[in-house]
Amino acid sequence: MKHLKKILVVLLITLTAIACKNDKNKTNRENSDIEETLKEEKSIQKDKKIVFQKILNLQNISFDIKTTGEGSFSQLSIQPKDLEIENQNVSLEIDGQVVNAEIEDLNSDGFPEILIYTISAGSGSYGNVIGYSVNNGKSLSQIYFPEISENKEASSGYMGHDEFAIIETTLARRFPVYKDGDTNNNPTGGTRQIEYKLKDGEASRLFVLDKISEY
Repeated sequence: MKHLKKILVVLLITLTAIACKNDKNKTNRENSDIEETLKEEKSIQKDKKIVFQKILNLQNISFDIKTTGEGSFSQLSIQPKDLEIENQNVSLEIDGQVVNAEIEDLNSDGFPEILIYTISAGSGSYGNVIGYSVNNGKSLSQIYFPEISENKEASSGYMGHDEFAIIETTLARRFPVYKDGDTNNNPTGGTRQIEYKLKDGEASRLFVLDKISEY
């Protein structure tokens, strides 16, 4: 009987030691997992560094516009404030980087439009406009901005390097014109300016080419 008790005591001590060792290994694994998770979170936070931010206000409505990410693609965030119904954040992945943003009541309806100007990565720096229009002070809808290739006269000699600006209630786009044989860094065709007006379309508001000028 004493021999059996001795065996049981030894067995109990052995099992306890094994359990403690397993608990220690489990704790080490959990600590390692936590450290790895913290490293990943720090890496994500680093990737989410704000590259561009601008707050725009007009007619008692405001927008906090910012982008994160410094590569060929970035994340655009638009946070509206003081819309009557929907103030949900708008999040988009964009090609390139935001270079500026402006606000104006382009159709003179008493509510603002915001225009966000982007430039693609690479030597061409092709421009684009991301626009949103306020619907009767209640919500946002995206504005259609046409590809320059849709108009032969406008796109002739176009190789990027766009600049955008609002002039009163008109969106102006300006870029150098390239002739045959011109290198990317040496355009010789002067400068072209395209002016767009905001119109109501069947499905949404859109920019319509209004005027082309050469300098």
